[in-house]
Amino acid sequence: MMNRRDFLGRSTAAALGVGALSGCASVEEESAGSSGDPASRALRILILGGTGFIGPHQVRFALSRGHTVTLFNRGRTNPNLFPDVEKLVGDRDGNLEALKGREWDVVLDNSGYDPRIVRDSAEVLRDAVEHYLFVSTQAVFADRSIIDQDETGAVGMTGVPEDQWDGYGPLKALCEREVQAVFGERSTMVRPPVIVGPGDNSDRFTYWVDRVDRGGEMLAPGNPSDPTQFVDARDLTEWMIHCVEDGIMGTYNTTGPGAPLTMAGLLYGIWAVTSSPVHFTWVDADMLLEHGVRPFSDIPIWYPPVGSTAGFMRMNASRAQAQGLTYRPLAVTVAETLEWSKSRPVDRRANLRAGLSPEREAELLTAWHAQGA
Repeated sequence: MMNRRDFLGRSTAAALGVGALSGCASVEEESAGSSGDPASRALRILILGGTGFIGPHQVRFALSRGHTVTLFNRGRTNPNLFPDVEKLVGDRDGNLEALKGREWDVVLDNSGYDPRIVRDSAEVLRDAVEHYLFVSTQAVFADRSIIDQDETGAVGMTGVPEDQWDGYGPLKALCEREVQAVFGERSTMVRPPVIVGPGDNSDRFTYWVDRVDRGGEMLAPGNPSDPTQFVDARDLTEWMIHCVEDGIMGTYNTTGPGAPLTMAGLLYGIWAVTSSPVHFTWVDADMLLEHGVRPFSDIPIWYPPVGSTAGFMRMNASRAQAQGLTYRPLAVTVAETLEWSKSRPVDRRANLRAGLSPEREAELLTAWHAQGA
């Protein structure tokens, strides 16, 4: 394991969170349309949701491009956001009256999880919008052992009748089908991995940024070469606005970064930004599993890259990249996520919703060292 001086000395790209250990290109491009220049045609955009995590990024960028935005939600989450944006209050589960008799150019569906509810929304909007963009998930795929899986992979649950599909991924796959049944070629399916960046209260990426910043001996999972994937919310949402501006239809994996990233590349990339004194102790995946550690929950954005999860962090996003999906440097995502996280209340930062607690991490490190590691 190289120390921080060796790592930084080997590649100036490490300061951007990409380099020899991550296998990433030395420089990543700016996000598509990130300048916020006016679009060639102003659109009327309806967002189902819009005040959670990715919605506010969509709204800000759409407004900066000169579009008109309408939000439809229950008015419960961050109701004071965007006071100058039109807000329609209703409920996707049985109260869509506010949508009736209106027209928009496009709808962005960030909040669809139940196939029946998505079908109802699509039916109401069938003749009211030209383009339906649905935010799905990479979890739709039935077989996660496939490395470099593209959009043609089977979705749902293999060997299980569709009326028995259950769980987040399979239900999202059914939601996709409901949208496509109504809008056909007028629809876009976006399949992101974990979405990260400022404003993400799931803490799945924030855990790593905060933990490296805290310093000391830190548990790092599995092997330094294990892959990881995620996408910055700004890169994703700006690309979605690009899609609706240019009429880009079809289904797209939107994993990032733009080139393969390892867990070592991620952790050393964060370290290069925070400069905290930290020592990474790589703990064998089998040992973690034996001690009841849950990949992706206790250890966010990581799965052992073997067997049924071999392809989980190695999805193919070349189709979306060919349609303009680009990525800001990891250093930018890290620095701005850390700044946002430090603005939160101290007790919130001390009780993250993902990752290992300090006590659990110390327990696992003690067990690992007791094995002579």
